[in-house]
Amino acid sequence: MVKQGTHSVAMGYILWIFGFLGVHRFYYGKPISGTIWFFTLGLCGIGWLIDLFLIPGMDREADLRFTAGTKDYNVTWLLLVFLGVFGGHRMYMGKWLTGILWLFTGGLFLLGYLYDLWTLNDQLTVINQS
Repeated sequence: MVKQGTHSVAMGYILWIFGFLGVHRFYYGKPISGTIWFFTLGLCGIGWLIDLFLIPGMDREADLRFTAGTKDYNVTWLLLVFLGVFGGHRMYMGKWLTGILWLFTGGLFLLGYLYDLWTLNDQLTVINQS
């Protein structure tokens, strides 16, 4: 049986465009380096360029680490990146109460948004395993 992929190389490259902020690293489940990229602008752009070649490997690792299921990682990450402060990704995951809270508080004053950057893949794995 072939395991269904959870992440996408194409999505990784789309998020890599914003990679100097570490978004692609958060997407592939690397929150520590994502935070470093955020505060150093992708290690002054050098790490960001190197990641251009590392994305296929990060994608394979993420596909092995996280669980596929009813909730799509790519859709959820698009919602987080572009509508995260409005709670769109939380509503998609079925977390309506916190989604509405995010909507009225700007992602719980951005702290909840940062929390979701760090933990979204694990949240989806828990949902997809149940």
